[in-house]
Amino acid sequence: MAKSEKRADRATANGVIDSYVHSGKIGVLTEVLCETDFVAKNDDFKNFAHEISLQIAASCPKYVSSDQIPAEELEAEKKIYAAQVKESGKPENIIEKIVEGKLETYFAQVCLLNQPYFRAPKMTVSDLLNEFIAKTGEKIVISRFVRLDLAC
Repeated sequence: MAKSEKRADRATANGVIDSYVHSGKIGVLTEVLCETDFVAKNDDFKNFAHEISLQIAASCPKYVSSDQIPAEELEAEKKIYAAQVKESGKPENIIEKIVEGKLETYFAQVCLLNQPYFRAPKMTVSDLLNEFIAKTGEKIVISRFVRLDLAC
């Protein structure tokens, strides 16, 4: 992990775009980037990208990370949670902590990196990513994805 922290400012100019279609009803395109073409061409890297596509198909995130949530959406969620907590009669001094806890739950629903990994729910997708970074020794970024769903 220390090695990957040192590489945090390195460019990720290589990678793969993985695709997954489930029963002709859900389609996912995922872009996963890395530093070198050596890693990008590696089967482990391709399998990792595919696992991320499967995760997206299964869990329907809206964003890669909480940093990508628009400020307006985040503020609206905070207001909703604060109103819910006030209605329940909780003391003012703990409302902020409860709202923060509810936001963490919200992030786990809408942010890919915060979601429980579908194959091992005790770990998050972020944990999976960090393990893979430690394994490869390269900076790896799940940069973006598109999920299409006929049911939506």
